[in-house]
Amino acid sequence: MNFDGIYTPVITPHRDDGSIDRDAFARMIEHLIASGVHGLINGGSTGEYYAQSMDERVEMARFAKEVIGDRVPLVVGTVAIRLEDSITMAETAAKIGAAAILVGSPPYSVPTERENALNALAIDRAADLPIMLYNYPGRMGIDMGEEFLDRVGRSRNFCAIKESSGDINRVHLIARDYPHIQMSCGMDDQALEFFAWGARSWVCGGSNFLPAEHIALYRACVVEGNFTKGRRIMSALMPLMRVLEQGGKFIQCIKYGCEMNGFTAGPPRPPLKPLNKDDMRQLEQVVRVVKRTIAQIEAEA
Repeated sequence: MNFDGIYTPVITPHRDDGSIDRDAFARMIEHLIASGVHGLINGGSTGEYYAQSMDERVEMARFAKEVIGDRVPLVVGTVAIRLEDSITMAETAAKIGAAAILVGSPPYSVPTERENALNALAIDRAADLPIMLYNYPGRMGIDMGEEFLDRVGRSRNFCAIKESSGDINRVHLIARDYPHIQMSCGMDDQALEFFAWGARSWVCGGSNFLPAEHIALYRACVVEGNFTKGRRIMSALMPLMRVLEQGGKFIQCIKYGCEMNGFTAGPPRPPLKPLNKDDMRQLEQVVRVVKRTIAQIEAEA
């Protein structure tokens, strides 16, 4: 499978009591597909999988596939502390006809590279689907290092990696030493660098509420190969990246951004709390400037 384009990890809208709003979820999916994103991820951290029961995770993956159909690829997240839960999600993905699964390291347990690879290979056997790995040591506590990549590379299904370490040397390593593994940007403020090193996809939470602007950067760099234009778009996006990545309010910002666009997102589940009024005003101001600036750049082209 080729992972090309913008892959949106879809939010999970909630009602005020914390229950999942399925109708609002379906509306978000329809909006994202109509906006031109290239694929959707259900069960990512932006979707708050960690605050959901296994029954909810399975049900939402099935519902996402029902809504999407075959219009764009659906990637199902499998990350869990317990291998049994990851296998449940992998088996669900296969049963519903998902295009691929997202496989990360199990949080908190801090396995060795060999143990982590064996864990990932067990998930692979449960689904036998294309796999996008998810390297996020800041959340999981470990890197998917060279020993890990060499071991999982024995399976043809491990065909991509969402790299979220923030270490630019990892980008160089994957591009040079693992060209058979498609590199996907998972660190938003490094998107330009990822594209310069050959990445052809970007998994970006911000595309939940600014899909056109994220697509504009992908199109400039990957489709047109115009990095002069790409640098201008990236420069316009950087204030947004700073707001999203700093202060520990990433999901809250994404959800409020969707609310700004008229979609129901609702509050995050505990332990997270909604943005305060100052944070809302800051995001509103940044988004206005981002939209205006990128629209001007696109109009010049």
